[in-house]
Amino acid sequence: MAALTLYHAAPSRSSIVRWMLEEIGEPYDLKLLDLKAGTHREPAYLAINPMGKVPTLVHEGVAITETAAICTYLADAFPQAKLSIPIGDPRRGPYLKWLFFAPTCIEPAILDRAFPRTQEPPRGTLGYGDYDTVIEVLEQGVGTASPYLFGEQFTAADIVIGSQLRWGMMFGLIPQRPAFLPYVERLNAREALQRATEQDAALAAAAAGQPAAAS
Repeated sequence: MAALTLYHAAPSRSSIVRWMLEEIGEPYDLKLLDLKAGTHREPAYLAINPMGKVPTLVHEGVAITETAAICTYLADAFPQAKLSIPIGDPRRGPYLKWLFFAPTCIEPAILDRAFPRTQEPPRGTLGYGDYDTVIEVLEQGVGTASPYLFGEQFTAADIVIGSQLRWGMMFGLIPQRPAFLPYVERLNAREALQRATEQDAALAAAAAGQPAAAS
């Protein structure tokens, strides 16, 4: 039994953490949840994550929830993978900013765009301000990535921001701007992401009763 266990469903936000785990290279166990069947709302899982969401990571008996928090934790817990900017490095602040910009600004902005409200709320009431500003800030950050957000060092921030970009552009919720496309292409070339994507595609196909696509 591995020290790390991921409560997982594919496709879902937990695929971000699976990519992170593949980058770290440590063994981990998967416990699959069926979101359609509602197993994430059963008492056994709610005792681990009362929000009834995925992902949940359990490391040596301790449960961690929320995608960006899990990725931050893993990057710090396994420094040999060099996916973190360590405390004391002046880049630590910008690194944390990008890690939490994804769930606090990008995701709510694009979901509000996908599911518009009947009445537009005042800008000041929204944690992300407005959609256009979020996209502009994202473009400024990704546009200077060379090749990653923190230069040659690939970090957990690239996983979290990159996952939002890949998903948002796939569904037309983030525009395919010239600054975004080469960055996402560089991420898609990473072997860890390819492994995680292939494994999740096989899980999704099995759940649908379909044969897995040939790699």
